[in-house]
Amino acid sequence: MKAVAIDGPAGAGKSTIAKAVAAKQQFIYVDTGALYRSIGLYAVRCGKDYSDGTQVIPLLPEISLQLRYVEGIQRVFLNGEDVSDLIRTPEIAMAASGVSAIPQVREFLFDLQRDMAKENNVVMDGRDIGTVVLPDADVKIFLTASPEARAHRRHDEHLAKGEKVSYDDILQDVITRDYNDSHRAVAPLKQAEDAVLVDTTNLDLEQSIETVMKIVEEKI
Repeated sequence: MKAVAIDGPAGAGKSTIAKAVAAKQQFIYVDTGALYRSIGLYAVRCGKDYSDGTQVIPLLPEISLQLRYVEGIQRVFLNGEDVSDLIRTPEIAMAASGVSAIPQVREFLFDLQRDMAKENNVVMDGRDIGTVVLPDADVKIFLTASPEARAHRRHDEHLAKGEKVSYDDILQDVITRDYNDSHRAVAPLKQAEDAVLVDTTNLDLEQSIETVMKIVEEKI
């Protein structure tokens, strides 16, 4: 089986680019961020502090997660409920960052992610795919962009959905999440030594996809 690991900070375009690469290579796309977001959503629904392990860990036995393809689109199911759209809010993004710092949450998802890679050719994106989850991936890419560029992209996404959000608030969320993700004790966000760095600050989406595809095709 072949594996492509794409890591990087929030808003770098990992999911969009990973989906495009997976489609072109006819690989399975594994959205690891959606799994953490789903756990974050469950913690919020239960009224728990998502950054407090003592409150989140007891919830894990109650959680069942599945990635399913519905009409060709990957959807995320939490205890049988399609939560794919519900997990895409700024609040749940912060909850995902909180729960991802809890070692037991990472262990809970680790086997699920590894099993997917054992059984399929995969493109997997996240924060620690190349460093922890799939350290032997055939291709490792660290995708990044300036905080301002990433905040503008997120802001445009929300406006396109008709959601009124402040650019300044999004920028602060991006900066906060970058700090939290790179300073957590377990599996912090960092570039794997053998990963190729791709900075998309000055690239549009098509250029970014083209750049990553070229790297993948050269290595696989």
